[in-house]
Amino acid sequence: MGTTPFPYFISLFLLLLCFEACLRVGDAKVGCTERERQALLHFKHGVFDYHGLLSSWGNTEDKRDCCKWRGVECNNQTGHVIRLDLHGRLDGMGHFQSLRGKVGPSLAELQHLKHLNLSGNDFEGILPTQLGNLSNLQSLDLGYNDDMTCGNLDWLSHLPLLTHLDLSWVNLSKAIHWPQAINKMPSLTELYLSDTQFPPIIPTISISHINSSASLAVLDLSWNGLTSSIYPWLFNFSSSLVHLDLSYNDLNGSIPDAFGNMTTLAYLDLSWNELRGSIPDAFGNMTTLAYLDLSTNELRGSIPDAFGNMTTLAYLDLSWNQLEGEIPKSLRDLCNLQKLLLSQNNLTGLQRKDYLACSNNTLEVLDLSHNQFKGSFPDLSGFSQLRELHLEFNQLNGTLPESIGQLAQLEVLSIPSNSLRGTVSASHLFGLSNLWYLDLSFNSLTFNISLEQVPQFQASYIMLASCKLGPRFPNWLQTQEGFRELDISASGISDVIPNWFWNLTSDLRLLNISNNHISGTLPNLTSYPSSLEMDMSSNCLEGSIPLSVFNAGWLDLSKNMFSGSISLSCGTTNQPGSGLSHLDLSNNRLSGELPNCWEQWKDLILLNLANNNFSGKIKDSIGLLHEMQTLHLRSNSFTGAPPSSLKNCKALRLIDLGKNKLSGKITAWMGGSLSNLVVLNLRSNEFNGSIPSSLCQLKKIQMLDLSSNNLSGKIPKCLKNLTAMAQKGSQDLSYSTFINSSRTSYVDNTLVQWKGKEREYKKTLGLIKSIDFSSNKLIGEIPIEVTDLVELVSLNLSRNNLIGSIPATIGQLKLLDFLDLSQNQLNGSIPDHLSQIAGLSVLDLSNNTLSGKIPLGTQLQSFDASTYEGNPGLCGSPLLKRCPEDEPGEVSITTGLSSKKEEIQDDANNIWFYGNIVLGFIIGFWGVCSTLLFNSSWRYAYFQFLSKIKDWLHVTTIVNMNRIRRSLQG
Repeated sequence: MGTTPFPYFISLFLLLLCFEACLRVGDAKVGCTERERQALLHFKHGVFDYHGLLSSWGNTEDKRDCCKWRGVECNNQTGHVIRLDLHGRLDGMGHFQSLRGKVGPSLAELQHLKHLNLSGNDFEGILPTQLGNLSNLQSLDLGYNDDMTCGNLDWLSHLPLLTHLDLSWVNLSKAIHWPQAINKMPSLTELYLSDTQFPPIIPTISISHINSSASLAVLDLSWNGLTSSIYPWLFNFSSSLVHLDLSYNDLNGSIPDAFGNMTTLAYLDLSWNELRGSIPDAFGNMTTLAYLDLSTNELRGSIPDAFGNMTTLAYLDLSWNQLEGEIPKSLRDLCNLQKLLLSQNNLTGLQRKDYLACSNNTLEVLDLSHNQFKGSFPDLSGFSQLRELHLEFNQLNGTLPESIGQLAQLEVLSIPSNSLRGTVSASHLFGLSNLWYLDLSFNSLTFNISLEQVPQFQASYIMLASCKLGPRFPNWLQTQEGFRELDISASGISDVIPNWFWNLTSDLRLLNISNNHISGTLPNLTSYPSSLEMDMSSNCLEGSIPLSVFNAGWLDLSKNMFSGSISLSCGTTNQPGSGLSHLDLSNNRLSGELPNCWEQWKDLILLNLANNNFSGKIKDSIGLLHEMQTLHLRSNSFTGAPPSSLKNCKALRLIDLGKNKLSGKITAWMGGSLSNLVVLNLRSNEFNGSIPSSLCQLKKIQMLDLSSNNLSGKIPKCLKNLTAMAQKGSQDLSYSTFINSSRTSYVDNTLVQWKGKEREYKKTLGLIKSIDFSSNKLIGEIPIEVTDLVELVSLNLSRNNLIGSIPATIGQLKLLDFLDLSQNQLNGSIPDHLSQIAGLSVLDLSNNTLSGKIPLGTQLQSFDASTYEGNPGLCGSPLLKRCPEDEPGEVSITTGLSSKKEEIQDDANNIWFYGNIVLGFIIGFWGVCSTLLFNSSWRYAYFQFLSKIKDWLHVTTIVNMNRIRRSLQG
């Protein structure tokens, strides 16, 4: 055998290198296959790419290799596309970037595709079932595309290698057989079907076993409206499931014990359902569980001791249920517990300091808020890892222990609305360097902080409402540079607001210093954060209101001493949708005319300028406040007629223009255009003319006050159409709005003339159903139709020129608490049915021409005589004047004596008449019953009866004769 020449190896080696280089050149030149490149380009042509996400895709020479396109990954050896990832995402500026359009069937040409992710875009239309031809697909993610639909899931059975499937938010409302389709996917391990609008499971179709996947580990069916009929299918995966999310569904009834068979489960979320009954002890079998959320259901009973078996549990949320009893001692065995949320229950017994003895070194979040825990503040000194502590809305008393300052990791301390008292010093809080959320509101705590003490924390949220911080302004707040919310309302501060306080950051979202005695002026700062919720009401602030504060989103400066005009506010730059929604400047000393630039404040929901010194006409531009629900302009000096442009404010629910100098007629648009009105108060103005019948169109009106004007004419009979006054229930006079993405609520209020006094009603305002037409010049009769408003609690028609009688059906108003018909010209008698109104506490019928007897009844006789005075024809209690039928006749002495003797003689004759009747009865009875003589027992009973009759007759005769003798002698 000969040897191979060395040059031969060299030649072969060079040939191989050349061949490899040629392959590389060919790869570089060809790239992905032409068929798959065209399929991707066809997909691109069907979508809208507003953000340039597909800018690297194209036909030019430098873009021909689709393997280099964004979101595309190819096999290094074959060049086939194996991954396409075009999910929506945030850019570096925090802006979301996504594609729009439809997913065309061209993607089915990518036969070697293993991973497809088109989630988080705006793809719409029908999902192409041709994707079922991608037999190599292992992962498919089409979730979170708002308008994508799919009629069935049968095509999934052609994807035998699929392990990950996400169709969240895809509309599957017509996919009736979806459980069977899932069962036919043997390799599936992760399934996400959140918010897919599943149709209800048909009970006649067996879904409990159809070759179900034994490998399914992750299952998310949240936000689907599923009922308990899902359980038979669900429990097929008991031996494989590790993660199960059934939150935000319609599961009802008790929790099945079968959940205890899911021994591999590490994550279980059953929150936001309608589950009832107790928590089953079988939960203790899930010894691998690390996350359990049963919150926001209707669970009752106590927390089972079996929870102590779940030693791997790190997260436990049982909040928003109706659990009761003490926290079980077994929870202290949960050595891995990091978050324990038990808020919004009826739990008690927070006395044991070691109820979490084992887990106190691992617990990071403890939420026991909204329960019924009593006693002193728990000893938490051993909870060295605690980051969040929520104990708000309980009944804890005693003092705040200084040991709270030892929780070095504490970030959130929230214990408002308890009954804690005593002193808070720097040693309690100032050493907590990680603290960013502090809420001690609505306790009786007194802060004792010296001027030189400085907290180590920089808090974003400080809420100390109703704690005693004053009388000096708390100087330590000066060290906090990153406020988002600050509430020191009702904190006993009687001081001038310091200049440093106005170094506001642009992050500030809530500032509440109301209900103190803070004095000073507001600076005109350009740095006021936009959309700030600012409440400085009920203080002693004075001076003019600076232009810059109107950039806030919620502004309450009421009950201060501000003066001057607000016309300068026309220079604000608020834009619709981001500007002021709540403006309350009431109870100040503001004056001048209102500004004529309301178009800048189109987001206003509430405008309250009551109790100031404003004058002039209300400008037409106020009608541009189309979102306005509440308008308070009472107690000013406005003149002229209300602008007709207000008819464009169709959202108005409350109008209070009382106590001004407004004039003219009450125009028809108030009833015809403002159909949502619940309260209309025009009292104490100078309106004239008649009450327009269009007011009868106010179906929701509950308080209608037109008193103290110059109105004339008759009361409209159509008032019976005010249906809210005839039906049970009340209108909601609260509203909420979003300021900086957080909901802010407000309950409306107004002054109501009630029982002769003005009273402010707020939370109960919606319960008042009243009509007040008093102090006008109304004529005619009280229309009987008014008595159809059976839910009325107050009716005042006094001080008019009404005639006729009180409607006989007035008794239908059984809920009346106040009725005043005084100072009219009403005649006739008081209806008997008026005494049937049991709850009537105030009644005034004085100064009319009523006559006759006041109807008898406890109710009407209980009122003072002044209720009926000024009606000469009235008589009877409680008046001293007696009615004729109650008086004895006028007779002379002789005539009286004669009449008396005649009456006595009549009595005597009656006695003898009735006596003879009795004797006749005895004789007749004797004749008929003579046979009784032959029976001794009968005879004995018979004569005993006669003896009793004789005795009765004798006694009665003697008594009456003696009475007659005494009368004759008298």
